[in-house]
Amino acid sequence: MLAQQLLNGLTQGSMYALIAVGFALILGTLKLVTFAHGEVFMAGAFVAYTVVSLVGGNLLWAFVLAVVAAGALGVVIEFFGFRLLRNAPHTSSLLVTIGISTIMVNAAQLIWGAETKTFPLGQETGSVTVMGLTFTGLQLTVYGVTLAMIALIYVLLDRTKVGMAIRAAAQDHEAAYVLGVGINRIYSLTFALGSALGGLAGVLVGLYYNAVYPTMGGMMGLKAFSACILGGLGSVPGAVVAGLFLGEVENLAVAYLNAGYRHVFSFAILILFLLFRPQGLFGRKENIR
Repeated sequence: MLAQQLLNGLTQGSMYALIAVGFALILGTLKLVTFAHGEVFMAGAFVAYTVVSLVGGNLLWAFVLAVVAAGALGVVIEFFGFRLLRNAPHTSSLLVTIGISTIMVNAAQLIWGAETKTFPLGQETGSVTVMGLTFTGLQLTVYGVTLAMIALIYVLLDRTKVGMAIRAAAQDHEAAYVLGVGINRIYSLTFALGSALGGLAGVLVGLYYNAVYPTMGGMMGLKAFSACILGGLGSVPGAVVAGLFLGEVENLAVAYLNAGYRHVFSFAILILFLLFRPQGLFGRKENIR
């Protein structure tokens, strides 16, 4: 049934959108790409898995501690990968974040092992049927968490002084510094916020697919970067729309074509956008001389 497949694609796209928003916040503010974002996503999933295993199914604590741990990781990555290299070429930060991602993957393998882990929930989440469409408890959780986080990000950026400072630093960090904005503090806060969203997305993906493994962040990091490019570099609304779109495309490809082609379609669309609309859905076209 097409409607049910679109519903499943919306679930997948919601998780893509959440991690892509975190990526877009970092990219839009610092104007730099972090290749460790996928591994922060993975770390959040493993923290939640550990909490559930120890506490015995307490998902609230799993979500809270995963978000806190991912945010703290973001602060550490910003300090070592960006702040200490502020005057270095941009490629230096890229290489450092690649190194950090490799360290994090190997650390996860040493701590939790290389095999896939499953969440010991011990009970079914149930389902609800509305107008012939079946919503599982995990799907409703994904929708609710994603909508709540996107709403909170909107309020933070548009309705608070902190959000104003973040937008000022994103537009012109030198002018913002002259006006009294603590640039280092804003960068750390933005990185923590974006990483926290990535860690939260890791928990949702781990719960939804009931699988957590050390290399799970590699492809998700690429998908987040792809969503940022499709939506327009640094655009939070664009990241949301592009993430939902990628989720729908992948789910329809799995349902009606071949599961092995899901990533092919996503990156083929990315290539087409780069060729014909490189600024993305919500980006502005700039002349390159």
